[in-house]
Amino acid sequence: MLFEEESHTNGIDREAILTAVEGAAHLEITADPLETKISPENSATRPVFWLYTDGGSSPNPGPGGWAFILRSDAEVNGEAVETESAGGVPATTNNRMELTAVIRGLLHLEDPCAVTVVSDSEYVIKGLTEWMPGWKRRDWKNSRKKPVLNVDLWRILDRLANFHQVRFEWTKGHAGHPENERCDQLVGRIRNEMISGGS
Repeated sequence: MLFEEESHTNGIDREAILTAVEGAAHLEITADPLETKISPENSATRPVFWLYTDGGSSPNPGPGGWAFILRSDAEVNGEAVETESAGGVPATTNNRMELTAVIRGLLHLEDPCAVTVVSDSEYVIKGLTEWMPGWKRRDWKNSRKKPVLNVDLWRILDRLANFHQVRFEWTKGHAGHPENERCDQLVGRIRNEMISGGS
C-alpha cells in the first residue's frame, strides 16, 4: 500500500511510491540530499523550497523522461542550495512524465516544507488546483463519469501536496525560463541515453 497510516511517518511510504513511479533506474541522475530539518529557532516555520519540473515523451506515447531542480530559499555561505535529478521511462506519456517529475521532487523532501512548484504543464497545475476536488467527490471519475487517467499518480501527488504546503506557478515552456530550460535539457538527455542503450 502506498499510504499506510500506522506504519509510516505521516502516512507516506516512500519506497512504495518510488516503486509505483519507477522507470529505468539505471539511467537515473540521482539528486543530492538537501537539508530540510527545522531549526529550533524557526520551529514554527517550514523550510521553503522552489521546485522546477518538466517531463515528456517522444513520440507520445513512447520513451520519456522526467526532471526536477529543487532549490532552497535559504542560502548557505551566501549561495542558494540546490540539487537536480532526472530519470528515463521506456514507455510512457507526456502527462505521466509531468506528474512524475513533481512527485519525485516533492518526495525528495523528507520533512514538511513550503514548496512552490514551477511547471509548464497546465495539466498538472489545473489537475491539482481545479479538477481534483470534483474527481474526489466522484470517487476519481471525471465529469463524463469515466475513470480519471493516471489516477495512480494523481493520488500520490494529492497526498504529497497535502504533506507539504504547496503552491503552483505556471511558466511557458521553451520561452527562456532558465530552470525550465535546464529541466527540458535533462529530459532530452536522459531520454536519448535510454534510446541509445544507456551508453
